[in-house]
Amino acid sequence: MTLKEYKTLIDARLAEYFCADGMPQAGLFEAMRYSLNAGGKRIRPILVLEFCRITGGDCDKALPAACAVEMLHTYSLIHDDLPCMDNDDLRRGKPTNHVVYGECTATLAGDALQAEAFGTILRSELPAEARAECARILADAVGADGMCGGQFLDMIGENKELTAYELDEINSRKTGALLIAACTMGVAAANGNEKQTEAASQFGAAIGAAFQIRDDMLDVISTSEQLGKPIGSDEQEHKNTYMALYGADRCMKMIEKLTEQAKSVLNEAFDDTEFLCELADSMVTRMG
Repeated sequence: MTLKEYKTLIDARLAEYFCADGMPQAGLFEAMRYSLNAGGKRIRPILVLEFCRITGGDCDKALPAACAVEMLHTYSLIHDDLPCMDNDDLRRGKPTNHVVYGECTATLAGDALQAEAFGTILRSELPAEARAECARILADAVGADGMCGGQFLDMIGENKELTAYELDEINSRKTGALLIAACTMGVAAANGNEKQTEAASQFGAAIGAAFQIRDDMLDVISTSEQLGKPIGSDEQEHKNTYMALYGADRCMKMIEKLTEQAKSVLNEAFDDTEFLCELADSMVTRMG
């Protein structure tokens, strides 16, 4: 499949979830759907499906697991945008969830998406062992050692000058953990071997680091229209970023090195890697 075909497939399946007109909690489902179907590149679910494919698995059966990763990602965005966190009013070119539905509903929409992500995996047609492993991987990615832990470290690091190591620790959890999970879930869905799992994990870690560095750059060099959210907020809020720490030239060199590293580990464990190599390149040259 092409990138566009993957995205179309994922968008169509995501649009089928949480249709609950007429139910007492229809307003909650509406808030969940609002953010889940607000667009986005769908990189994480695409990684699930492509790693499943190159490991020899059934992508149709892995599609719910891919959608679950996007639900988890969407939950994190809703909560990140809340006034008590980043207090952002724009996401993917649209008003953020709490701006439209209020803080309470937005918080519950995020909570519900997190829970539904695991239910979606466990109700899928993957073999029982693969379902359990995918759920475990996702739980590890979102918990105190994953995204939540990264967000906490980010919060307590505000108004402090962090070291490169501390910044890496934050971003490996906030950004890298879910990308690693997406890659390794694809392998798990196809019952891949240890070598393939390790290669997928290393690929996810490398592109996660490169993706975050690029994200920090875009807050300076991109536009609100290209990003779909306000720019310049990192500097205004004195956030610790790779741009502030290293500058644009060194950031670009780091991105190039990480991208080559990601592609190299793939080729050691898989045969058909052209799509993922091109995807890695596109992720770190993006302007939005």
